[in-house]
Amino acid sequence: MAIKKYKPTTNARRNMTGSDFAEITSTTPERSLLQPLPKKAGRNNQGKITVRHRGGGHKRQYRTIDFKRIKDGVPARITQIEYDPNRSANIALVIYADGEKSYILAPKGVQVGQEVMSGPEADIKVGNAMALTDIPVGTTIHNIELKPGRGGQLVRSAGARAQVLGKEGKYVLVKLRSGEVRMILSTCRATIGAVGNEQHELINIGKAGRSRWKKKRPTVRGSVMNPNDHPHGGGEGRAPIGMPSPMSPWGKPTLGKKTRRGKNRSDKLIVRGRKKK
Repeated sequence: MAIKKYKPTTNARRNMTGSDFAEITSTTPERSLLQPLPKKAGRNNQGKITVRHRGGGHKRQYRTIDFKRIKDGVPARITQIEYDPNRSANIALVIYADGEKSYILAPKGVQVGQEVMSGPEADIKVGNAMALTDIPVGTTIHNIELKPGRGGQLVRSAGARAQVLGKEGKYVLVKLRSGEVRMILSTCRATIGAVGNEQHELINIGKAGRSRWKKKRPTVRGSVMNPNDHPHGGGEGRAPIGMPSPMSPWGKPTLGKKTRRGKNRSDKLIVRGRKKK
C-alpha cells in the first residue's frame, strides 16, 4: 500500500500524508462479525482513569478477528480486504468451504480469491497457519502464540514479521522484530508471511485534530505545570528536572525505572534480549 501526499492547501496539510488504500477492496464490513465498542476514555470499572491521554475520537465498531486459526483441514477463500479502525494492519474476510466467515490479519502479498488453510496438512504458503514445529527454519511468520490454543499475541501490527531460527527439543527459536530471540513451545501456532500495510509507519499525522479522531488526547509536559500539579513544575523560567530522578505526576520514579516485580517466568525463555548490554 502506497503513501499519498496531500496538497498544501493549509498549514496542517503541508506535510500531511496518508494511505491510498489501494489494497482495500470493500468498505462494507461483514455485519455478523461486528461487535459494539463502547467508549471507556481510559477508565476502569470504578470510573478512575488508569490509562492517561485517552478519550473522544470517532465512533467505531469492533471487528472480531480469528487469532487462533484452529479450523484445521478446511480450505478458505479470501473474498475481500478491509480497513480496520482498531489496528494498524488491514484485515481479510475469509469464507470457509462449509460457509463459515471470519476475519484474519491480512498478510503482505495476499489477494482476493487466494486460498488459505490451517493445520499440519497446509502448505508453506503466505496466509496459512500451523504449529511452529511444522514450519521450516528460516520462514517468515507473524501472529505467533505464546500459549497453545490461546491465539496469536506476538507480531500482529502493520509490517511486523518474525523468523524461525531453529528448533531445540520441544521449543522453537524465534527472532522477533525487536531483535529479541526467544524460545516458544513448538505446539504454538503461527501464520506464514509478514503482516501487510508495511507503509503505515511512514504516515505523517499532520495536525493535532487527526490525533483526536484516534482517541488520543494531548500530553502536557510536567516541567510546564505548577508545583501542585507535578513534581517537575514550578521555578523561574525553564528549570531542570533535578534529583534524585524524573518523577511521575504522583511522585513515583519514572523514565527508566523498572516496574516489574521480580523475575517473570518467561524470562528464562529469552535467549538474546532486545537491549544491547
